[in-house]
Amino acid sequence: MTDEFLVLNGGSSSLKFAVFQARDELHLLARGSVSSIGERPRLHVAPTATRPPFDRNLGEQAISIGKAFEAVASYLADRGLLRRVRRVGHRIVHGGREFARATLLDEHTLDALRRLEPLAPIHQAINLELVDLASRLLPGAMQVGCFDTAFHATQPDLARLYGLPHEMSEQGIVSYGFHGLSYGLIASELHNRYGAAAGGRTIVAHLGSGASLCAMKAGVSHATTMGFSTLDGLVMSTRCGAIDPGVLLHLLQDRKLSPGQLTDLLYERSGLLGVSGISGNMQTLLASKDPAATRAVDLFVYRVGREIGSLAAAIGGLDTLVFTAGIGEHAPVIRQRICEAAGWLGVALDDGLNRSGKEVVNAPGSLVDVLVIAADEERAVATELFNLERI
Repeated sequence: MTDEFLVLNGGSSSLKFAVFQARDELHLLARGSVSSIGERPRLHVAPTATRPPFDRNLGEQAISIGKAFEAVASYLADRGLLRRVRRVGHRIVHGGREFARATLLDEHTLDALRRLEPLAPIHQAINLELVDLASRLLPGAMQVGCFDTAFHATQPDLARLYGLPHEMSEQGIVSYGFHGLSYGLIASELHNRYGAAAGGRTIVAHLGSGASLCAMKAGVSHATTMGFSTLDGLVMSTRCGAIDPGVLLHLLQDRKLSPGQLTDLLYERSGLLGVSGISGNMQTLLASKDPAATRAVDLFVYRVGREIGSLAAAIGGLDTLVFTAGIGEHAPVIRQRICEAAGWLGVALDDGLNRSGKEVVNAPGSLVDVLVIAADEERAVATELFNLERI
C-alpha cells in the first residue's frame, strides 16, 4: 500500500501546497497555491501528467490563511487526494537551536516553536496555524515540521556568533540563517550535476520577496546573509535587510516608535517598497520609469553584489553561482546586473543563454559556472518526509 504526503508552505501573502505519492520514490500528484491572500486571492493548481490545470478567483477581498487552507482542502478533497494522506509536512521558518532535522510536531515541540514567533513574526505564527488546521482536517495523519534554519546548522561557530556577551550567545542569540529548505534542494541538485564536489565553492542567491545568499563548500552551508531573524542581509520586498543597530536605537529613543511600530516599519514598509514608494514587486519596479523605482532596483543589485564579495571571501573564492526563487528565476536583467557586479570574481554571463530559460547561463570563457535552478521547497519537504519514512 502506498501513502501520500501533503506539503503545506504558508507565507504572509500565499499558501503553497503539494501532494506526493510515496512509492520507491516521490511522485507528484498535485501542486498549487493560493496567491495574493492580502488583496485578490486566487487558487491556482498547476497541470500534472494526470490532472488538468485549475484556476479560480477566491474573491476581491483579503482572506485569512485559514480561508486559504479551506479552499485548498476543498479542492483536494473533491478530487480524492486527502483519503490516503498519512503524513503532512510543514515548512516552518524557525527551528531555533533545538530542531535541526524533520521533527514530529507534538505539543512539546509546538510549544517550543511558538516561543520562536518573535524571531519570525511574518511566518512562524502562520506556519503553526497551518499545523493546527491540518491536524483538525486529518486527525489520523502525522504532522511533521521541516525547518528553514536546519540546513545552516553545519556552519562554523564564528559564522554564527555576534559580538555580544558570551552568555547571550549561550542563550541562543546567534545567527541561524534561513531559506534552508531551498538551499538544501539546490545542494542536492548540484550533487547530481557535479558529484561529491557539488559545485565546489558555491554561492546560491535565493532572490524572492524574501531574499538571502548562502555560501557552500561541497554542498554544505558555511555562511549566509540572514542571521538571527529574517530581517538581516539583503534588501527585500518589504524588509530592510542589514541596518546599523544605531538606527534602531534612534527610532526607539528619539523618534519614539513603539516596538510594534518598529516591527511594522522593518518588516512591512521598508525594502523595495519603502525605497521606491511604489511597490515591493521587482517586476513592477523594472517596468516603471520612475527614478525612485530605479533607485530601489539599483540598491537591491548593489547589496547582492557586495554580499557576494563578502561570502566569496568567507569560502576562499567562487566556482559556482546559482540563482533561484522568483526574482532569481524570472528576472534575467537582475541576473545580468548581479553577474556584472561579480565580474571581478571571474563571472561572465552569456546574454542569449540568460534570456533563453536555460539552466546553465554562463559564457564559455567564464571562470565561474552560473546556473538557474527552480526553487521547490515543497519537494524539499516531501523528500524529508520520504527519508523519515525509510528510517
